[in-house]
Amino acid sequence: MSAFAAFGGILFGYDTGTIGGIIVMDDWLQLFGTFDTSDAKLGWYLPTPDQSLVVSILSAGTFFGALLAYPMGDMVGRKWGIIASCAVFSLGVGLQLDTKWATFVVGRVIAGFGVGLVSCLVPMYQSECAPKSMRGLIVGLYQLTITIGALLAAIVLNATKNQQSHSAWRTPIAVQFAWAAVLAGGMFFLPESPRFLLKKGREEAGKVSLGRLLTVPADSPEVESEFQEIMAALEEDRKLGSGSYVDCFRNTPGKNGLRTWTGILLQGWQQLTGINFIFYYGTTFFKSAGISNPFIITIICDVVNTCMTIIGIQLIDRVGRRRLLLIGAAGMCVCEYIVAIVGVTAGKIPGGTAVDHVVNLAAQRVLIAFVCIYIAFFATSWGPVAWVLTGEISPLNIRAKAMSLAVASNWLWNFGIGYATPYLVNPSTTGILGVKTANLGVKVFFIWGSTCLGCLVFTYFMIPETKGLSLEQIDLLYRESNIINSEKYRAKILADNETFVQHAKGAAQNIEYVDEKAA
Repeated sequence: MSAFAAFGGILFGYDTGTIGGIIVMDDWLQLFGTFDTSDAKLGWYLPTPDQSLVVSILSAGTFFGALLAYPMGDMVGRKWGIIASCAVFSLGVGLQLDTKWATFVVGRVIAGFGVGLVSCLVPMYQSECAPKSMRGLIVGLYQLTITIGALLAAIVLNATKNQQSHSAWRTPIAVQFAWAAVLAGGMFFLPESPRFLLKKGREEAGKVSLGRLLTVPADSPEVESEFQEIMAALEEDRKLGSGSYVDCFRNTPGKNGLRTWTGILLQGWQQLTGINFIFYYGTTFFKSAGISNPFIITIICDVVNTCMTIIGIQLIDRVGRRRLLLIGAAGMCVCEYIVAIVGVTAGKIPGGTAVDHVVNLAAQRVLIAFVCIYIAFFATSWGPVAWVLTGEISPLNIRAKAMSLAVASNWLWNFGIGYATPYLVNPSTTGILGVKTANLGVKVFFIWGSTCLGCLVFTYFMIPETKGLSLEQIDLLYRESNIINSEKYRAKILADNETFVQHAKGAAQNIEYVDEKAA
């Protein structure tokens, strides 16, 4: 049941996948673009400021949507919050079918608002409903559906790209109504998160929800044991604060501040791997690299992303979160430096059109190969693992707020990178609408390689190993251990089968023993 909620990733992946192809379609450019009359002979094109705006504005909406996921998730609920988010998303999709530039952009913002809500509420719902032995796999499915959404977008775009009418770009956009309907309809039949219900004091409803998720009666011993564990951790959290935004950053015994900042920075570093450069601007970049059919190469990248994510989500609960992030960061770093070095030294890849430039075919193949290997490293590590960790490292009392801040960080960086990339990569243009840019072209991969090095350092010092632990056992891990030694303490928790209830009883007995000795 918790796995179905991952379908929300389709909304995210498909929407981000469509815009990169739409902005190079002939009919869309003739409707919203500008005709170049300069010596550059670019024909119909989208000026850099407009390109930055239309691609990145979705992320501006998602940023505010993610921030508002806290009141939606904590007041309306995880389940009904997701359903309401689908309605918001559908409104944005409808507005994007219009032929006015302002309406199209507003539609992108509103659709982004819906995606932002979904991107926070879905991993939250999954983390709170999934069994600990499969939580990595189930939450990782969210990233898999993001990649499937991007792949479906690439396939639909390739099917409609040659149509010389509005249907060329309207069809890929309108398909998104179906994704929202499936997600909202399916969520209607799923139970509410039991941890949300218990947090709200609805104990009987929480037990019924736990029974549905555990496939046992609500009055069974299994449900009662899980109920006691959740309530013990929740009561302990409540002793440390009311669960306000200030509590998210307090240096409590449960390390709330560290956990909140870890989520915020983790999502930021995920975006700084540069992955959305490929999925937002990949078609444009491959076209500028002289590749004859950039739509096909984009599909290949999406297939690699999807297939390797399938492998990656199965490794999360086997290899571990921390180890996968370290391996992925190192692999991406090497690949991106190779792409940059080959492109600069042998590729002769311009920042703009390939007209009047000679492209080294061997270097071009190396570029494509290492871009695909780079995507493979991302898909098996930073893609799914970042969402898994974001959903599980925060204590229940502040989870909605901490997750909304973390996911908002993702979208803030997404917006910044999406907006800045054309100014970093595109060639400068002249004339009345001319724009001065950095014209880095393939050299931008030096930046992404360096940020992946930062990802490696961040993981080593900030990410604990949480494989195989329940959400309440992760609370224990943060309370009783540190990041570097988290693997050892995790193994101890699993070996002793230690629960939060047992730990609390043991601590109380130790206090009584000390008091007796003092007396």
